[in-house]
Amino acid sequence: MPRTANTARKVIRVLGDGAFHSGEQLAQHLQISRSAVWKHLHRFRADGLEVFSVPGRGYRLAAPLDLLEAAAINAQLSPASRRQLAALSVLDEVDSTNSWLMAEARALPAVCLAERQTAGRGRRGRQWVSPFAANLYMSLSWRFDDLPPGFPALAMAAAVAAARALATLGVRGVGIKWPNDLLVAGRKLGGILVDLQGESAGQARAVVGIGINVRMPAAAAAHIDQPWTDLAALMAERTVSRNALAAALIEELLQVLRTFAAQGFAAFTAEWRALDLTAGKSVQLQQQHHSIRGIALGVDADGALLLDTAAGTQRFVSGDLSLRFAP
Repeated sequence: MPRTANTARKVIRVLGDGAFHSGEQLAQHLQISRSAVWKHLHRFRADGLEVFSVPGRGYRLAAPLDLLEAAAINAQLSPASRRQLAALSVLDEVDSTNSWLMAEARALPAVCLAERQTAGRGRRGRQWVSPFAANLYMSLSWRFDDLPPGFPALAMAAAVAAARALATLGVRGVGIKWPNDLLVAGRKLGGILVDLQGESAGQARAVVGIGINVRMPAAAAAHIDQPWTDLAALMAERTVSRNALAAALIEELLQVLRTFAAQGFAAFTAEWRALDLTAGKSVQLQQQHHSIRGIALGVDADGALLLDTAAGTQRFVSGDLSLRFAP
């Protein structure tokens, strides 16, 4: 759904209530042809939305949609955060919210959210499954005038911000698998991706991307190659609004970035260790050309992973950590 397709967005807003709407009603309400309605519905199905068609009743989505609204997100931010935030963009579709901010954002800090990503990215170039209006895909850009100590651990500090935000919404049991995967009961709930762009000596612009699974459709889940969970499964007794989630993430991330700029990762070491899911466990760290097994000893003040290996205690600043292959 291109971000300029206003008619498509109007169609999905009408269907978003989860009730039946006939093709004739949709056409009259939106002042388009029934053929145009059908084409939009066909595209929604291609985007992964479950659209039911029942003769005599019309069309209905499998579940109501919780669409993102910039005004609703802004209304839930503190006055200080609203003043600090230079721009908040909500797009129907984008290749990647990180890439969009790297190319488009001028005044910082700025936030970009999208209903759908066509080329969402995870760590190490992996695909981030991004079905329409199902999960949360958000990026925040920030300028550092001077690089703080432990700067490479920025994504780890952002993971702390995400864990804080989820806790404020009542999501329990969230932990972090080094360096920045958000897990609940061994299943991935979300992740962080940081893109960096140097501007001049001592300055850098960072774009922090956060993806959180909210209500993952079964068709999209088929493309995920690891155990996962979503807020719908974790919060079965109540619904978490995507707008409330976005506001909570922005609020916590702005606070964490302010502190990180002044103090670096050391300000979050204790909190990160309390959320660490791997400390004391047998793990396998996959490097580019080989893997290392050992006992995770937590992280140091710069966010580096400490492993007790056959060769002694070793320090690592990159790699993929796994518990699945541990003995």
